[in-house]
Amino acid sequence: MSRNKNRLGGMAPPKPESSAAPPQELLENEGFSFVVPTEFVELPSRGVFYPENHPLYGQEAIEIKQMTAKEEDILTSRALLKKGIALDRVLESLIRNKRINPQNMLIGDRNAILIAARVSGYGNDYETQITCPACSVKQQFSFDLNDTRVYHGENIHELEIVNHEDGTFTTSLPKTGLNVKFRLLTGLEEKNMLDLSEKQRKKNKSDNLITRQLKNLIVAVNEYDSPEAIQYCVDNLPSMDSRHLRAAYKLAAPNVDLSQYFECENCPHEQEMEVPLTADFFWPDR
Repeated sequence: MSRNKNRLGGMAPPKPESSAAPPQELLENEGFSFVVPTEFVELPSRGVFYPENHPLYGQEAIEIKQMTAKEEDILTSRALLKKGIALDRVLESLIRNKRINPQNMLIGDRNAILIAARVSGYGNDYETQITCPACSVKQQFSFDLNDTRVYHGENIHELEIVNHEDGTFTTSLPKTGLNVKFRLLTGLEEKNMLDLSEKQRKKNKSDNLITRQLKNLIVAVNEYDSPEAIQYCVDNLPSMDSRHLRAAYKLAAPNVDLSQYFECENCPHEQEMEVPLTADFFWPDR
């Protein structure tokens, strides 16, 4: 009878304390509390290409915490993967300084954090499937993530690029002789371009990724900075000048060099290959 009374709303016996979530103070008193390790990651940009009001301005390194199960949850979220924002959410979780928005970081600095997080979380060996560009045979290939080089943009002299020390650069195009001022792109800008390219692919529309990239990075042409001037330049730019400008951007952009030597197991093809930094980059067993 007493059991039925309790079941229907009478005073229930008190639950044992162990069934309740222990407060932080109790965990600390029992010696259970611990701090997730952190590390400092060298920024390829050294903080020199950010505006003065940016939290990374003048910062040569950034503090991040090491990967935990929380970040693994983010990387397995179907909703976040479908929206293409899983890596952004992981960066938000890892970066200690919450004033920093990963989307407003330069691409090379984002890459440096992702690589450091992958190494601390799963080790430096990254085995993934590679399709040979020559024979199209798929095969396993192992990248050593410790075999990387941080590039700070020190080779801009190869194309006589002028660094304005404010995140912008100028180069003279070989065919038209135009002086083009360009800037470095952020992670958000790169993502937006790739998302739009993917939408066009799904609709079977022609992809204009190259011209879209040029319109995003060009600041001015012969000191004309109107959208109309930039649009006209991009639409009528000779291929030689387009290639030169993209090469100049690559030389100017600080990044982590992840290219490694690939030899096909099926054919004589050999070439340098770069590690693809996708969500799968963090799942060595999949």
